[in-house]
Amino acid sequence: MVLAGNVALEHSGFETLGFAGGRADTWEADESIYWGAESTFVPKGNDVRYNGSTDIYERADKLEKPLGATHFGLIYVNPEGPDGSSDPKASALDIRTAFGRMGMDDEETAALIIGGHTLGKTHGAVPAKNIGPEPMAADLGEMGLGWHNSVNEGNGPDQMTSGLEVIWSTTPTKWSNHFLKSLLGNNWTLVESPAGHKQWEALNGKLEYPDPFVKGKFRRPTMLTSDLALINDPSYLKICKRWHDNPKELNAAFARAWYKLLHRDLGPVSRYLGPEVAKEKFIWQDPLPERKGDIIGEADISSLKSAILSADGLDVSKLVSTAWNSASTFRGTDKRGGANGARIALEPQVNWVSNNPKQLKQVLSALKKVQKDFNSKSGSKKVSLADLIVLGGVAAIEKAAQAAGFKDVEVPFTPGRVDATQNQTDLVQFGYLEPLADGFRNYGHGTARARTEEILVDRAALLTLTPPEMTVLVGGLRALNANYDGSSNGILTEKKGQLTNDFFVNLLSPAYSWAKKDSQGELWTGTDRATKSVKWTATRADLVFGSHAELRAISEVYGSADAKEKFVKDFISAWTKVMNLDRFDVKAEK
Repeated sequence: MVLAGNVALEHSGFETLGFAGGRADTWEADESIYWGAESTFVPKGNDVRYNGSTDIYERADKLEKPLGATHFGLIYVNPEGPDGSSDPKASALDIRTAFGRMGMDDEETAALIIGGHTLGKTHGAVPAKNIGPEPMAADLGEMGLGWHNSVNEGNGPDQMTSGLEVIWSTTPTKWSNHFLKSLLGNNWTLVESPAGHKQWEALNGKLEYPDPFVKGKFRRPTMLTSDLALINDPSYLKICKRWHDNPKELNAAFARAWYKLLHRDLGPVSRYLGPEVAKEKFIWQDPLPERKGDIIGEADISSLKSAILSADGLDVSKLVSTAWNSASTFRGTDKRGGANGARIALEPQVNWVSNNPKQLKQVLSALKKVQKDFNSKSGSKKVSLADLIVLGGVAAIEKAAQAAGFKDVEVPFTPGRVDATQNQTDLVQFGYLEPLADGFRNYGHGTARARTEEILVDRAALLTLTPPEMTVLVGGLRALNANYDGSSNGILTEKKGQLTNDFFVNLLSPAYSWAKKDSQGELWTGTDRATKSVKWTATRADLVFGSHAELRAISEVYGSADAKEKFVKDFISAWTKVMNLDRFDVKAEK
């Protein structure tokens, strides 16, 4: 489908930047996506995301995060303006927020609107009363299609989708700069489409826009409210005027913005497939430098583990926390984040509260010293900070497993990561990876929309984890004392830093009763039923493993007396999975 769009542009005479394959067909809906809390579609469907605000000039940047669409049922903005107001100035505010949430700046936004509206038309030839209900509400005989159009053949000259009937260019199948010529060169009057929706027409404009169905018939220039937004906002207007006078600049800007739009969720360039991949690398691809030097071998890995464990100020908890914080930024949705690149050592991640900046910088300083010492003596072999961060976690887990009685445990480690630079890191776009809450580390708490434990499950889904993997990782991280702030919440063990299944044993034990410690129900105390003394504190992200039926069933497996070895093996397996989620370079080699 994506390639078809590229081909259409090229067929129109536009020179695209290229194309990469590599997308998967999942053939099922992603139920983890949050579309908004509304229960009604556009033109309503925005009462919750703006917290009830009706001020179209003040509310744009208050759109509920992480939503990008201004209404439930839209892709981005209402083409008739906020709440159908036909207000171009207010529309520009919505556009900037919506496209900004898509990772686009003003030039990219303008380019996508102008380029996208250079070709084709909208469809609003008949009133909405002639259109049947949506697929889920349609009659059984509609066979899942819905929106049946009862006028004539229901398509072609009677086509109805948005209800707007707009043709932007005199050459709607050929690439041109006519959208801007029309936008800037006409005076616009608010009119109604045949379907009764608000749009704009140049009433004194030339009849030179070809009717798509009647040969020799022509229309006057038409635009959407969201089009006029581009000339009613100072920043967008400046861009439009420049591109009007320099169409080659528009072509270049649209080519880059279009390429970004098509490939934004494909992940690193190492995942791109095909002969048309653009040679240029872009910062939105989270680029990584080429690896320098030879990869370290088994003897080097063993030596580096010893050096890390003997470094001043480092312990199991700090090493595990740093490795986890680095790798767990990965998102399976758009394949961003992860440990490769060591961006945890760069802005903005190095100062995220969730990463405990003071402790993180101490660990990074110690690891950089290990790196410097090794690289100064290793000849052609070089170790990256990214590899050392992950290796530190490996060494710490092996030490913790040995302390728990598992002497021959070995955590898999695949070297070859590289270190990104600050110049290769987009501060704004990486800011979106910062967690609101993370139950794996007992950081933060829920909101009115999502409880703490629900955010934990969402985080696990982003990490592509199964319920057992999520469960064993939380239990292991608690045993390893890996809370973001060093608190004792959920650390249900007397043997901190040892890889035991104590979290599950004590969480599920009938010896303790649990009660709220705060009015919000975020923090709980576990009281010994016999002595009546408080023994533990825990969060919602901890107690969910005992209160939720499915998670409790998994927890009971790991809390069993004969499950200690299984727990260690499963934890190491899930841990290794997370550490390697972004190793597309290794997967490509295989």
